Amino acid sequence: MTNVRRIAGLAAGLALGAALLAGCSSDGADTDCGIDQCTVTFKQGVEANASIFGVNARLVKAEGEQVTIEVAGEQLTLTTGQQATEVGGMAVTLQSVTDTEVVVRIGR
Repeated sequence: MTNVRRIAGLAAGLALGAALLAGCSSDGADTDCGIDQCTVTFKQGVEANASIFGVNARLVKAEGEQVTIEVAGEQLTLTTGQQATEVGGMAVTLQSVTDTEVVVRIGR
């Protein structure tokens, strides 16, 4: 029984460590993070936000190919295909917009 508990504890610790190393968390959004960038998929129609490497990001509104998001307390209006916009030490790029989701890439 003791070995089973150790293995379970180790697995839980590794999962937590991986999440901390990734540097991102979210509520109402999905995040896929690497060492220096995250792809955030905000769901439209819900209060969605994410924390990326200690910087908060949230979807404000989306209209057609134009999206307003708030990153590090500053609002940005982005369009698909636009070059990265720098804010709060992060480079922010709008990847895609659909009726149901907005995909943004945020990197250091």
